[in-house]
Amino acid sequence: MTQGPAMSNTQTSIQGRELRVQRMFQAPRELVFQAWTDPKHLPNWWGPNGFTITMQEFELTPGGTWRYIMHGPDGTDYDNVIRYLDIAAPERLVYHHGDTQNEQMFHVTVTFVDKGAATELMMTSLFPTAEELEMAVQQYGAVEGANQTLNRLESALSELNR
Repeated sequence: MTQGPAMSNTQTSIQGRELRVQRMFQAPRELVFQAWTDPKHLPNWWGPNGFTITMQEFELTPGGTWRYIMHGPDGTDYDNVIRYLDIAAPERLVYHHGDTQNEQMFHVTVTFVDKGAATELMMTSLFPTAEELEMAVQQYGAVEGANQTLNRLESALSELNR
């Protein structure tokens, strides 16, 4: 595993077509799960630094859809579609992540492990091929984007956990 930025306790690893991101949050599991699944909290932290999102649709049920537009700092808009496959609150989320052209670009499993006052989060993204994962890392900065997104989640959690 490689360590994220010095200020982060995010660990990432890439094996074949799988990207794993692991992070410990000093917040109870129910709160971390809520921040990850509540449409009033998601716009406050979802996405890398400088990105914002506009919520279009949000249905947190198996088969439900979360559609949003991610606005890049350079003004580029990115359509995103998440289709929920499995929800086991507050332990796990499973979904396909894509866009309006391809709703199944990659498959994601997020687990939330109760560590008392802390929560261990593990996000595993499975891409169709190792080459597609490599492109996501090289062209779109998937690893750094994940680190920045989880840094933003940590900030949001510190506000929620007061």
